[in-house]
Order: sequence, then C-alpha cells, then structure tokens
Amino acid sequence: MQEAMSQFTKLLGTDILRKHNERMIQLQKKSNYLNKTSSIDLGCGKAMKNPFLATNVCGVDLQGDISRDVKGADLNIEKIPFPDSSFDYCTAYDFIEHVPRVIYSPDRRLPFVELMNEIYRVLKDDGIFLSVTPAYPTPEAFQDPTHVNFITEDTFKYYFCEDYLWAKMYGFNGKFKLLHQKVDNRKLVSFLRAKKD
Repeated sequence: MQEAMSQFTKLLGTDILRKHNERMIQLQKKSNYLNKTSSIDLGCGKAMKNPFLATNVCGVDLQGDISRDVKGADLNIEKIPFPDSSFDYCTAYDFIEHVPRVIYSPDRRLPFVELMNEIYRVLKDDGIFLSVTPAYPTPEAFQDPTHVNFITEDTFKYYFCEDYLWAKMYGFNGKFKLLHQKVDNRKLVSFLRAKKD
C-alpha cells in the first residue's frame, strides 16, 4: 500500500493530490457515499492501472476477461460498454495514440472525438480523466507504426476543455476542465475534470 501511495504521489504531484483529497472529503460528506470510488482503465491490457486507488476498478480492452472485470470492446468503433455516469475516474495509459482521428468505413467517422464523448459520458460530474501518452515532438510519438493519433500539449486544452471546446464543430458534446498537464518521462500526462453542469 505504501508503494502504491508513493507512485500515486509521484504521478499526480502534490497539488493534484491535495485537490484529490479535498474532493474525497467532499464526497464523504454526501449522505449516499459509502467510501467507495470507481475507476475504468481504457486499453488496460493484462494489468489494470489504479493510480487513484479506487475501490472498484474495471477495464476495457480488445480482449475481454470477465475474471478480471475487463470488458472486451474495440473503442475505435464501439462505445465504452458501461452506463452513463458510472465512474469517478477514467485512465488511459499509452492508449489514445492508437485511436484514429478519422476513418472511412463505410462512412466518415471521428473515433478520437467519439472516444472523448464516451469518456465524458461514463464519468460522473467532476470525474477525473487521466491520459498518459507519448506526445509530439518526442520520437516515441512516431516510432510505433500503430500510433495514429498525435497529441500535443494543446490538444486537450483547445479541443475538449472549457473556454475553447473547438471539437464541438466535430461533434464533441462534453466539457472538461484542464486541471494539470506535464511532461513526465517523455510522456504527456493530462488530468481533465468532467463538467456536467
């Protein structure tokens, strides 16, 4: 548990950790709060990640595994297989760079924008989305031939977060607030809060 807390603090940083703890105190004041939080890890592979130390953790990957609470879905063309407002947290480690921006099969679709809609849909109000992805201009963003979605430090800020929301012209119907963003170990780490007011 101490090792998990140490990694959690390193990943989030003290400011985000403080805000997380403040949010947990507010949640615990609600009459229906049972000291339980839920998280979903997208593209989880064989090991689901749980940096927020949620009580209940589910995963989504191409290959489902019921014994590990991993549902199978191709998130390039399918919805996240959970109901609206199901999760306090959503994580995507080394995943969104594999989601195409545009596909024509048979009609034109925008899978990355659709995925951001889905993430917004399954998060509760004030839920947190954590993305960790290789980003431009690092070589890691381009070296894997399955990387088809090149993220920059401005992608989330301008296209999916309040004050700009430029992705609305492409069908994005949510609203996030960019809480924190940093480059860590040559990857872009982004924290977004779902705003459902």
